[in-house]
Amino acid sequence: MCELYCKPDTLALRGKHIGPSCKVFFAADPIKIVRAQRQYMYDEKGQQFLDCINNVAHVGHCHPEVVRAALKQMELLNTNSRFLHDNIVEYARRLTATLPDRLSVCYFTNSGSEANDLALRLARQFRGHQDVITLDHAYHGHLSSLIEISPYKFRKGKDDKKEFVHVVPTPDTYRGAYRESHADPASAYAAEVKNIIEKAHARGRKIAAFIAESMQSCGGQIIPPAGYFQKVAEYVREAGGVFIADEVQVGFGRVGKHFWSFQMHGEDFVPDIVTMGKPMGNGHPMACVVTTREIAEAFSNSGMEYFNTYGGNPVSCAVGLAVLDVIETEDLQGNALRVGNYLTELLNKQKAKHTLIGDVRGAGLFIGIDLVTDPLKRTPATAEAQHIIYKMKEKGVLLSADGPHRNVLKIKPPMCFTEEDSKFMVNELDGILTALEETLGAKTESAVSATAPCTAKVPKGAHMELLDNSTADSRENPGRKRNGLCTDTCSLLSKRLKT
Repeated sequence: MCELYCKPDTLALRGKHIGPSCKVFFAADPIKIVRAQRQYMYDEKGQQFLDCINNVAHVGHCHPEVVRAALKQMELLNTNSRFLHDNIVEYARRLTATLPDRLSVCYFTNSGSEANDLALRLARQFRGHQDVITLDHAYHGHLSSLIEISPYKFRKGKDDKKEFVHVVPTPDTYRGAYRESHADPASAYAAEVKNIIEKAHARGRKIAAFIAESMQSCGGQIIPPAGYFQKVAEYVREAGGVFIADEVQVGFGRVGKHFWSFQMHGEDFVPDIVTMGKPMGNGHPMACVVTTREIAEAFSNSGMEYFNTYGGNPVSCAVGLAVLDVIETEDLQGNALRVGNYLTELLNKQKAKHTLIGDVRGAGLFIGIDLVTDPLKRTPATAEAQHIIYKMKEKGVLLSADGPHRNVLKIKPPMCFTEEDSKFMVNELDGILTALEETLGAKTESAVSATAPCTAKVPKGAHMELLDNSTADSRENPGRKRNGLCTDTCSLLSKRLKT
Protein backbone atom coordinates (compact mmCIF):
# COMPACT_ATOMS: atom_id res chain seq x y z
CA MET A 1 0.00 0.00 0.00
CA CYS A 2 1.49 3.32 -1.10
CA GLU A 3 1.85 5.98 1.58
CA LEU A 4 2.98 9.56 1.25
CA TYR A 5 4.59 9.46 4.70
CA CYS A 6 5.57 6.99 7.35
CA LYS A 7 3.35 7.03 10.45
CA PRO A 8 5.71 9.17 12.61
CA ASP A 9 5.90 11.77 9.83
CA THR A 10 2.12 11.73 9.42
CA LEU A 11 1.74 12.37 13.15
CA ALA A 12 4.35 15.15 13.04
CA LEU A 13 2.67 16.89 10.10
CA ARG A 14 -0.72 16.54 11.76
CA GLY A 15 0.67 18.18 14.88
CA LYS A 16 2.06 21.02 12.79
CA HIS A 17 -0.79 21.74 10.38
CA ILE A 18 -4.04 20.35 11.83
CA GLY A 19 -5.87 22.24 14.56
CA PRO A 20 -5.03 20.89 18.04
CA SER A 21 -8.71 20.56 18.92
CA CYS A 22 -9.17 18.07 16.04
CA LYS A 23 -8.87 14.81 17.96
CA VAL A 24 -8.22 11.33 16.62
CA PHE A 25 -9.50 7.99 17.87
CA PHE A 26 -7.17 6.26 20.34
CA ALA A 27 -5.13 9.41 20.90
CA ALA A 28 -2.57 7.60 23.07
CA ASP A 29 -1.83 5.21 20.20
CA PRO A 30 -3.62 6.35 17.03
CA ILE A 31 -4.21 4.03 14.09
CA LYS A 32 -3.22 5.02 10.58
CA ILE A 33 -5.93 3.65 8.30
CA VAL A 34 -4.99 3.34 4.62
CA ARG A 35 -7.89 1.33 3.17
CA ALA A 36 -11.23 -0.24 4.10
CA GLN A 37 -13.73 -2.71 2.70
CA ARG A 38 -17.21 -3.50 4.01
CA GLN A 39 -16.93 -3.78 7.84
CA TYR A 40 -13.12 -3.97 7.92
CA MET A 41 -10.40 -1.33 8.05
CA TYR A 42 -6.67 -1.83 7.48
CA ASP A 43 -3.64 0.05 8.76
CA GLU A 44 -0.39 0.75 6.91
CA LYS A 45 1.01 -2.62 8.01
CA GLY A 46 -1.98 -4.51 6.66
CA GLN A 47 -3.49 -5.29 10.08
CA GLN A 48 -7.23 -5.85 9.87
CA PHE A 49 -9.64 -4.16 12.28
CA LEU A 50 -13.31 -4.99 12.71
CA ASP A 51 -15.09 -1.64 12.53
CA CYS A 52 -17.83 -1.50 15.18
CA ILE A 53 -18.21 2.28 15.29
CA ASN A 54 -18.22 3.70 11.76
CA ASN A 55 -21.88 4.48 11.16
CA VAL A 56 -20.90 6.77 8.27
CA ALA A 57 -19.99 3.81 6.04
CA HIS A 58 -23.61 2.72 6.31
CA VAL A 59 -23.73 0.02 3.62
CA GLY A 60 -20.06 -0.88 4.06
CA HIS A 61 -16.77 0.85 3.37
CA CYS A 62 -16.10 1.47 -0.34
CA HIS A 63 -19.20 -0.40 -1.50
CA PRO A 64 -18.62 -1.05 -5.22
CA GLU A 65 -22.15 0.00 -6.26
CA VAL A 66 -21.81 3.32 -4.45
CA VAL A 67 -18.32 3.93 -5.87
CA ARG A 68 -19.55 3.04 -9.36
CA ALA A 69 -22.51 5.43 -9.13
CA ALA A 70 -20.26 8.30 -8.01
CA LEU A 71 -17.72 7.66 -10.77
CA LYS A 72 -20.35 7.35 -13.50
CA GLN A 73 -22.07 10.62 -12.58
CA MET A 74 -18.79 12.45 -11.95
CA GLU A 75 -17.59 11.55 -15.44
CA LEU A 76 -20.79 13.00 -16.88
CA LEU A 77 -21.66 16.10 -14.83
CA ASN A 78 -21.45 17.71 -11.44
CA THR A 79 -22.66 21.25 -11.02
CA ASN A 80 -24.46 23.82 -8.90
CA SER A 81 -27.74 22.47 -7.58
CA ARG A 82 -29.59 25.53 -8.93
CA PHE A 83 -29.55 23.99 -12.40
CA LEU A 84 -32.44 21.67 -13.23
CA HIS A 85 -31.43 18.01 -12.95
CA ASP A 86 -33.32 14.71 -12.57
CA ASN A 87 -31.13 13.21 -9.81
CA ILE A 88 -32.25 15.61 -7.11
CA VAL A 89 -35.98 15.15 -7.76
CA GLU A 90 -35.63 11.37 -8.13
CA TYR A 91 -33.76 11.15 -4.85
CA ALA A 92 -36.31 13.38 -3.11
CA ARG A 93 -39.11 11.16 -4.44
CA ARG A 94 -37.39 7.96 -3.24
CA LEU A 95 -36.47 9.45 0.12
CA THR A 96 -39.90 10.87 1.00
CA ALA A 97 -41.48 7.52 0.03
CA THR A 98 -39.81 6.08 3.16
CA LEU A 99 -41.41 8.73 5.41
CA PRO A 100 -44.98 9.47 6.58
CA ASP A 101 -47.01 11.29 3.90
CA ARG A 102 -46.99 14.69 5.60
CA LEU A 103 -43.17 14.81 5.49
CA SER A 104 -42.88 15.60 1.80
CA VAL A 105 -40.57 18.61 1.23
CA CYS A 106 -36.77 18.28 1.08
CA TYR A 107 -33.88 20.71 1.54
CA PHE A 108 -30.49 19.21 0.70
CA THR A 109 -27.29 20.13 2.52
CA ASN A 110 -23.76 18.74 2.87
CA SER A 111 -23.65 17.67 6.51
CA GLY A 112 -25.80 16.84 9.50
CA SER A 113 -24.68 20.07 11.12
CA GLU A 114 -25.95 22.08 8.16
CA ALA A 115 -29.20 20.13 8.25
CA ASN A 116 -29.82 20.81 11.93
CA ASP A 117 -28.95 24.48 11.53
CA LEU A 118 -31.48 24.75 8.70
CA ALA A 119 -34.07 22.88 10.78
CA LEU A 120 -33.74 25.55 13.47
CA ARG A 121 -34.28 28.27 10.85
CA LEU A 122 -37.39 26.52 9.58
CA ALA A 123 -38.78 26.12 13.09
CA ARG A 124 -38.12 29.72 14.06
CA GLN A 125 -39.64 31.12 10.89
CA PHE A 126 -42.78 28.98 11.19
CA ARG A 127 -44.36 30.88 14.09
CA GLY A 128 -41.83 33.60 14.68
CA HIS A 129 -40.71 32.03 17.95
CA GLN A 130 -37.05 31.68 19.00
CA ASP A 131 -36.59 29.40 22.00
CA VAL A 132 -35.38 25.80 21.71
CA ILE A 133 -35.80 22.90 24.12
CA THR A 134 -32.99 20.35 24.03
CA LEU A 135 -32.06 17.23 25.99
CA ASP A 136 -29.25 17.20 28.50
CA HIS A 137 -26.02 15.74 27.07
CA ALA A 138 -27.36 16.23 23.52
CA TYR A 139 -25.13 16.88 20.53
CA HIS A 140 -26.54 18.21 17.24
CA GLY A 141 -23.53 19.52 15.34
CA HIS A 142 -20.50 21.80 15.28
CA LEU A 143 -21.99 25.05 13.95
CA SER A 144 -22.27 27.91 16.46
CA SER A 145 -26.07 27.68 16.35
CA LEU A 146 -25.85 24.00 17.29
CA ILE A 147 -23.18 24.23 19.96
CA GLU A 148 -25.63 26.59 21.68
CA ILE A 149 -28.22 23.82 21.88
CA SER A 150 -25.79 20.94 22.55
CA PRO A 151 -25.11 20.53 26.29
CA TYR A 152 -22.64 17.77 25.36
CA LYS A 153 -20.46 20.58 24.02
CA PHE A 154 -21.44 23.89 25.57
CA ARG A 155 -21.02 22.67 29.15
CA LYS A 156 -17.39 21.92 28.36
CA GLY A 157 -16.78 25.51 27.31
CA LYS A 158 -16.77 28.79 29.20
CA ASP A 159 -20.01 30.17 27.76
CA ASP A 160 -23.11 29.96 29.88
CA LYS A 161 -26.31 28.55 28.48
CA LYS A 162 -28.09 31.05 26.24
CA GLU A 163 -31.37 32.54 27.46
CA PHE A 164 -33.30 31.03 24.55
CA VAL A 165 -32.07 27.48 25.28
CA HIS A 166 -33.95 25.25 27.71
CA VAL A 167 -32.39 21.94 28.81
CA VAL A 168 -34.58 19.06 29.97
CA PRO A 169 -33.43 15.76 31.49
CA THR A 170 -32.49 12.95 29.13
CA PRO A 171 -35.23 10.28 29.25
CA ASP A 172 -32.79 7.69 30.59
CA THR A 173 -34.57 4.86 32.40
CA TYR A 174 -31.30 3.26 33.53
CA ARG A 175 -29.40 6.14 35.07
CA GLY A 176 -31.87 9.04 35.12
CA ALA A 177 -34.34 10.33 37.72
CA TYR A 178 -37.17 8.07 36.50
CA ARG A 179 -35.92 4.55 36.02
CA GLU A 180 -37.28 1.23 34.79
CA SER A 181 -39.03 0.65 38.12
CA HIS A 182 -41.08 3.86 37.74
CA ALA A 183 -44.78 3.31 36.97
CA ASP A 184 -44.76 5.69 33.98
CA PRO A 185 -41.31 7.09 33.14
CA ALA A 186 -42.50 8.43 29.77
CA SER A 187 -45.06 10.72 31.41
CA ALA A 188 -42.65 11.72 34.17
CA TYR A 189 -39.93 12.78 31.73
CA ALA A 190 -42.45 14.48 29.44
CA ALA A 191 -43.76 16.44 32.43
CA GLU A 192 -40.27 17.94 32.73
CA VAL A 193 -40.73 19.37 29.23
CA LYS A 194 -44.17 20.74 30.11
CA ASN A 195 -42.71 22.36 33.21
CA ILE A 196 -39.92 23.99 31.19
CA ILE A 197 -42.48 25.37 28.74
CA GLU A 198 -44.59 26.85 31.53
CA LYS A 199 -41.55 28.50 33.11
CA ALA A 200 -40.47 29.90 29.74
CA HIS A 201 -43.93 31.33 29.10
CA ALA A 202 -43.95 32.92 32.54
CA ARG A 203 -40.82 34.82 31.50
CA GLY A 204 -42.35 35.92 28.22
CA ARG A 205 -40.41 33.40 26.11
CA LYS A 206 -41.94 31.54 23.15
CA ILE A 207 -41.00 28.02 22.11
CA ALA A 208 -39.92 27.45 18.52
CA ALA A 209 -38.87 23.81 18.73
CA PHE A 210 -38.03 20.74 20.73
CA ILE A 211 -35.08 18.90 19.16
CA ALA A 212 -33.87 15.42 20.00
CA GLU A 213 -32.12 12.50 18.40
CA SER A 214 -34.66 9.71 18.01
CA MET A 215 -32.15 7.65 20.00
CA GLN A 216 -29.55 9.71 21.81
CA SER A 217 -26.06 8.74 20.73
CA CYS A 218 -23.42 10.95 22.39
CA GLY A 219 -25.62 11.01 25.49
CA GLY A 220 -24.95 7.30 26.00
CA GLN A 221 -27.07 5.30 23.52
CA ILE A 222 -30.32 6.23 25.24
CA ILE A 223 -33.65 4.77 24.06
CA PRO A 224 -36.57 6.98 25.22
CA PRO A 225 -39.43 5.12 26.93
CA ALA A 226 -42.50 4.35 24.83
CA GLY A 227 -44.93 7.26 24.70
CA TYR A 228 -42.41 9.94 25.63
CA PHE A 229 -42.13 11.59 22.23
CA GLN A 230 -45.91 11.63 21.72
CA LYS A 231 -46.45 13.49 24.97
CA VAL A 232 -43.59 15.89 24.31
CA ALA A 233 -44.88 16.65 20.81
CA GLU A 234 -48.30 17.43 22.28
CA TYR A 235 -46.89 19.89 24.81
CA VAL A 236 -44.56 21.55 22.29
CA ARG A 237 -47.22 21.97 19.62
CA GLU A 238 -49.65 23.42 22.16
CA ALA A 239 -46.94 25.97 22.90
CA GLY A 240 -46.67 26.90 19.20
CA GLY A 241 -43.48 24.97 18.57
CA VAL A 242 -42.48 22.08 16.33
CA PHE A 243 -40.83 18.73 16.95
CA ILE A 244 -37.45 18.16 15.24
CA ALA A 245 -36.27 14.54 15.04
CA ASP A 246 -32.51 14.30 14.51
CA GLU A 247 -31.87 11.08 12.54
CA VAL A 248 -28.33 12.02 11.48
CA GLN A 249 -26.83 8.99 13.23
CA VAL A 250 -29.74 6.60 13.63
CA GLY A 251 -31.74 6.61 10.40
CA PHE A 252 -31.79 4.55 7.19
CA GLY A 253 -32.78 1.21 8.69
CA ARG A 254 -30.26 1.03 11.51
CA VAL A 255 -32.89 0.08 14.11
CA GLY A 256 -33.99 -2.90 12.02
CA LYS A 257 -37.74 -2.91 12.59
CA HIS A 258 -38.17 0.46 10.93
CA PHE A 259 -36.41 2.59 8.35
CA TRP A 260 -36.44 5.61 10.69
CA SER A 261 -35.77 5.46 14.40
CA PHE A 262 -38.64 7.79 15.29
CA GLN A 263 -41.01 5.15 13.86
CA MET A 264 -40.22 2.92 16.86
CA HIS A 265 -42.45 5.23 18.87
CA GLY A 266 -45.59 4.29 16.97
CA GLU A 267 -47.62 5.34 13.94
CA ASP A 268 -49.32 8.07 15.97
CA PHE A 269 -46.02 9.94 16.29
CA VAL A 270 -44.80 11.97 13.31
CA PRO A 271 -42.19 14.75 13.75
CA ASP A 272 -42.67 18.10 12.05
CA ILE A 273 -39.09 18.17 10.79
CA VAL A 274 -36.61 15.32 10.28
CA THR A 275 -32.88 15.83 9.76
CA MET A 276 -30.54 13.24 8.32
CA GLY A 277 -26.91 13.01 7.30
CA LYS A 278 -24.05 10.57 7.89
CA PRO A 279 -25.46 7.35 6.33
CA MET A 280 -27.01 9.09 3.30
CA GLY A 281 -23.86 9.16 1.19
CA ASN A 282 -21.93 6.27 2.78
CA GLY A 283 -19.05 8.66 3.46
CA HIS A 284 -19.87 11.13 0.71
CA PRO A 285 -20.87 14.50 2.27
CA MET A 286 -24.64 14.51 1.92
CA ALA A 287 -27.48 15.51 4.24
CA CYS A 288 -31.09 16.62 4.15
CA VAL A 289 -33.97 18.27 6.00
CA VAL A 290 -37.47 16.93 5.34
CA THR A 291 -40.52 18.80 6.58
CA THR A 292 -44.20 19.51 5.95
CA ARG A 293 -45.59 21.64 3.17
CA GLU A 294 -46.97 24.10 5.75
CA ILE A 295 -43.58 24.71 7.36
CA ALA A 296 -41.84 24.92 3.98
CA GLU A 297 -44.29 27.57 2.74
CA ALA A 298 -43.86 29.62 5.92
CA PHE A 299 -40.10 29.52 5.34
CA SER A 300 -40.55 30.61 1.73
CA ASN A 301 -42.85 33.45 2.78
CA SER A 302 -40.01 35.00 4.77
CA GLY A 303 -38.81 36.50 1.50
CA MET A 304 -35.29 35.11 1.90
CA GLU A 305 -34.23 32.72 -0.85
CA TYR A 306 -32.54 29.52 0.30
CA PHE A 307 -29.93 27.77 -1.78
CA ASN A 308 -27.01 25.47 -1.11
CA THR A 309 -24.40 25.36 -3.84
CA TYR A 310 -23.49 21.70 -3.44
CA GLY A 311 -26.46 20.38 -1.48
CA GLY A 312 -28.31 17.96 -3.77
CA ASN A 313 -25.75 18.14 -6.59
CA PRO A 314 -25.95 15.42 -9.28
CA VAL A 315 -23.07 13.33 -7.89
CA SER A 316 -24.34 13.43 -4.31
CA CYS A 317 -27.82 12.38 -5.37
CA ALA A 318 -26.43 9.57 -7.55
CA VAL A 319 -24.53 8.33 -4.50
CA GLY A 320 -27.63 8.65 -2.33
CA LEU A 321 -29.72 6.67 -4.80
CA ALA A 322 -27.08 3.92 -4.86
CA VAL A 323 -27.15 3.74 -1.05
CA LEU A 324 -30.94 3.34 -1.06
CA ASP A 325 -30.62 0.62 -3.71
CA VAL A 326 -28.01 -1.30 -1.68
CA ILE A 327 -30.07 -1.08 1.53
CA GLU A 328 -32.98 -2.65 -0.38
CA THR A 329 -31.22 -5.23 -2.55
CA GLU A 330 -28.99 -6.53 0.27
CA ASP A 331 -31.79 -6.33 2.85
CA LEU A 332 -29.56 -4.39 5.21
CA GLN A 333 -32.50 -3.24 7.32
CA GLY A 334 -33.42 -6.89 7.84
CA ASN A 335 -29.79 -7.67 8.57
CA ALA A 336 -29.72 -4.95 11.22
CA LEU A 337 -32.70 -6.58 12.91
CA ARG A 338 -31.38 -10.14 12.75
CA VAL A 339 -27.75 -9.44 13.62
CA GLY A 340 -28.69 -6.76 16.13
CA ASN A 341 -30.94 -9.17 18.01
CA TYR A 342 -28.25 -11.84 17.94
CA LEU A 343 -25.57 -9.43 19.18
CA THR A 344 -27.83 -8.12 21.94
CA GLU A 345 -28.51 -11.70 23.04
CA LEU A 346 -24.77 -12.42 23.22
CA LEU A 347 -24.14 -9.22 25.18
CA ASN A 348 -26.91 -9.97 27.66
CA LYS A 349 -25.21 -13.31 28.36
CA GLN A 350 -22.04 -11.34 29.08
CA LYS A 351 -24.03 -9.06 31.36
CA ALA A 352 -25.08 -12.06 33.43
CA LYS A 353 -21.44 -13.11 33.62
CA HIS A 354 -19.63 -9.81 34.22
CA THR A 355 -20.41 -7.36 37.01
CA LEU A 356 -18.78 -4.56 35.02
CA ILE A 357 -21.71 -4.63 32.57
CA GLY A 358 -24.56 -2.70 34.13
CA ASP A 359 -26.87 -2.39 31.14
CA VAL A 360 -27.15 -3.47 27.52
CA ARG A 361 -29.56 -1.35 25.50
CA GLY A 362 -30.33 -0.50 21.94
CA ALA A 363 -32.21 -1.45 18.81
CA GLY A 364 -30.89 -3.14 15.69
CA LEU A 365 -27.26 -2.19 15.09
CA PHE A 366 -27.33 0.69 17.57
CA ILE A 367 -26.26 -0.75 20.93
CA GLY A 368 -24.75 0.64 24.12
CA ILE A 369 -22.98 -1.24 26.92
CA ASP A 370 -23.15 0.78 30.14
CA LEU A 371 -20.14 -0.16 32.28
CA VAL A 372 -20.33 0.19 36.06
CA THR A 373 -18.04 -0.38 39.02
CA ASP A 374 -20.99 -1.01 41.34
CA PRO A 375 -24.04 -2.72 39.78
CA LEU A 376 -26.35 -1.61 42.59
CA LYS A 377 -25.27 2.03 42.68
CA ARG A 378 -24.71 2.01 38.90
CA THR A 379 -21.44 3.88 39.40
CA PRO A 380 -19.99 4.73 35.95
CA ALA A 381 -16.85 2.75 35.09
CA THR A 382 -15.17 5.56 33.18
CA ALA A 383 -11.51 4.54 33.29
CA GLU A 384 -12.40 0.89 32.82
CA ALA A 385 -14.21 1.79 29.59
CA GLN A 386 -11.11 3.55 28.26
CA HIS A 387 -8.98 0.57 29.23
CA ILE A 388 -11.32 -1.78 27.40
CA ILE A 389 -11.43 0.12 24.10
CA TYR A 390 -7.62 0.16 23.94
CA LYS A 391 -7.39 -3.54 24.74
CA MET A 392 -10.06 -4.29 22.12
CA LYS A 393 -8.01 -2.33 19.59
CA GLU A 394 -5.07 -4.60 20.34
CA LYS A 395 -7.37 -7.51 19.49
CA GLY A 396 -8.38 -5.95 16.17
CA VAL A 397 -11.77 -4.55 17.22
CA LEU A 398 -12.57 -0.83 17.05
CA LEU A 399 -14.95 0.46 19.72
CA SER A 400 -15.45 3.86 21.32
CA ALA A 401 -16.85 5.08 24.61
CA ASP A 402 -19.22 7.97 25.18
CA GLY A 403 -22.04 9.22 27.38
CA PRO A 404 -21.92 11.87 30.11
CA HIS A 405 -19.37 9.77 32.02
CA ARG A 406 -17.64 8.25 28.95
CA ASN A 407 -18.45 4.80 30.30
CA VAL A 408 -20.79 3.53 27.57
CA LEU A 409 -19.29 1.36 24.85
CA LYS A 410 -20.90 2.35 21.54
CA ILE A 411 -21.64 -0.21 18.85
CA LYS A 412 -22.75 1.34 15.53
CA PRO A 413 -21.06 -0.69 12.78
CA PRO A 414 -21.63 -0.70 9.03
CA MET A 415 -24.95 -2.39 8.27
CA CYS A 416 -23.24 -5.40 6.63
CA PHE A 417 -22.07 -6.53 10.09
CA THR A 418 -22.55 -10.30 10.50
CA GLU A 419 -23.25 -12.84 13.23
CA GLU A 420 -19.66 -14.06 12.88
CA ASP A 421 -18.46 -10.50 13.49
CA SER A 422 -20.71 -10.37 16.55
CA LYS A 423 -19.27 -13.59 17.97
CA PHE A 424 -15.71 -12.44 17.37
CA MET A 425 -16.30 -9.07 19.01
CA VAL A 426 -18.10 -10.52 22.03
CA ASN A 427 -15.51 -13.27 22.56
CA GLU A 428 -12.72 -10.68 22.64
CA LEU A 429 -14.73 -8.49 24.98
CA ASP A 430 -15.39 -11.47 27.25
CA GLY A 431 -11.68 -12.20 27.54
CA ILE A 432 -10.81 -8.61 28.35
CA LEU A 433 -13.59 -8.26 30.92
CA THR A 434 -12.59 -11.55 32.56
CA ALA A 435 -8.95 -10.50 32.90
CA LEU A 436 -9.91 -7.04 34.09
CA GLU A 437 -12.33 -8.29 36.75
CA GLU A 438 -9.80 -10.83 37.99
CA THR A 439 -7.19 -8.11 38.30
CA LEU A 440 -9.58 -5.78 40.09
CA GLY A 441 -10.61 -8.45 42.56
CA ALA A 442 -7.07 -9.60 43.25
CA LYS A 443 -5.19 -6.33 43.36
CA THR A 444 -7.43 -3.64 44.82
CA GLU A 445 -6.96 -4.40 48.50
CA SER A 446 -3.20 -4.93 48.33
CA ALA A 447 -2.67 -1.82 46.23
CA VAL A 448 -4.55 0.38 48.68
CA SER A 449 -2.69 -1.02 51.70
CA ALA A 450 0.64 -0.48 49.92
CA THR A 451 0.01 3.26 49.94
CA ALA A 452 -1.04 3.85 53.52
CA PRO A 453 -0.07 7.58 53.54
CA CYS A 454 -3.00 8.27 51.22
CA THR A 455 -5.93 9.14 53.48
CA ALA A 456 -8.59 9.50 50.80
CA LYS A 457 -11.29 6.84 50.79
CA VAL A 458 -11.06 4.67 47.69
CA PRO A 459 -14.45 3.85 46.16
CA LYS A 460 -14.68 0.33 44.78
CA GLY A 461 -13.58 0.32 41.14
CA ALA A 462 -12.51 3.96 41.13
CA HIS A 463 -8.87 2.96 41.21
CA MET A 464 -8.44 2.91 37.42
CA GLU A 465 -8.70 6.67 37.08
CA LEU A 466 -5.19 7.18 35.79
CA LEU A 467 -4.78 4.22 33.44
CA ASP A 468 -2.02 5.24 31.06
CA ASN A 469 -4.11 4.38 28.02
CA SER A 470 -7.01 6.61 29.10
CA THR A 471 -4.99 9.76 29.70
CA ALA A 472 -5.76 11.38 26.37
CA ASP A 473 -9.45 10.60 26.64
CA SER A 474 -9.60 11.98 30.16
CA ARG A 475 -8.41 15.35 28.93
CA GLU A 476 -11.40 15.51 26.60
CA ASN A 477 -13.72 15.65 29.61
CA PRO A 478 -12.05 18.01 32.08
CA GLY A 479 -15.15 18.07 34.26
CA ARG A 480 -14.64 14.46 35.33
CA LYS A 481 -14.03 14.03 39.07
CA ARG A 482 -10.85 12.44 40.32
CA ASN A 483 -12.76 10.29 42.86
CA GLY A 484 -10.61 11.58 45.72
CA LEU A 485 -7.64 9.36 44.89
CA CYS A 486 -4.05 10.35 45.48
CA THR A 487 -1.74 10.05 42.46
CA ASP A 488 0.53 7.42 43.99
CA THR A 489 -2.33 5.01 44.60
CA CYS A 490 -3.65 5.46 41.08
CA SER A 491 -0.23 5.04 39.51
CA LEU A 492 0.44 1.81 41.36
CA LEU A 493 -2.94 0.35 40.48
CA SER A 494 -2.62 1.52 36.92
CA LYS A 495 0.58 -0.50 36.49
CA ARG A 496 -1.04 -3.60 37.96
CA LEU A 497 -4.03 -3.33 35.65
CA LYS A 498 -2.11 -3.59 32.41
CA THR A 499 -3.48 -6.98 31.51
